[in-house]
Amino acid sequence: MGELQTTAAGEGASTDDAEAAVARPSAIGHVRLTVTNAHRSKAFYSWLLGASALRTDFTHLWGDPSVREDPDRVYGGCSFTVGRQVLGLRPVAPAEDSFDPDRVGLDHLALTVGSRDELEAAAQRLAAAGVEHGQVRDLPAFGVTILSVQDPDGINLELSAPLEP
Repeated sequence: MGELQTTAAGEGASTDDAEAAVARPSAIGHVRLTVTNAHRSKAFYSWLLGASALRTDFTHLWGDPSVREDPDRVYGGCSFTVGRQVLGLRPVAPAEDSFDPDRVGLDHLALTVGSRDELEAAAQRLAAAGVEHGQVRDLPAFGVTILSVQDPDGINLELSAPLEP
């Protein structure tokens, strides 16, 4: 593989094969927003999206230090089904914090691919390009297998595929 170069399309185009992508996501799997108050945010999004959109809810545990680092209990937050996608709320920001559109603001963005094989291939392409990334790992509680990588700003991107038996 040739070295990476900056192009009009952005960082990461290969000099050997500009058509070969690291991965070919088929959809956005979910977006999780970092919020300051689980109850206030849940109430707002329930109002905005409808209470029936609520998918998982661990806001009753918000404030319990044991959930702050627990992805199986969505960090004390909740999630909503939005069409075929999921919007999650992670209540870990300091109470005095507020969103600033000129600042980085996502917890992570998940992009769905078709299979674990695609994740393994993406991991190999990332490694070959010298891009640091996580291991391909199963998250049975969510029915997915993931591969994490940070963008140049440090935003966590997650390639995910359905968990295979």
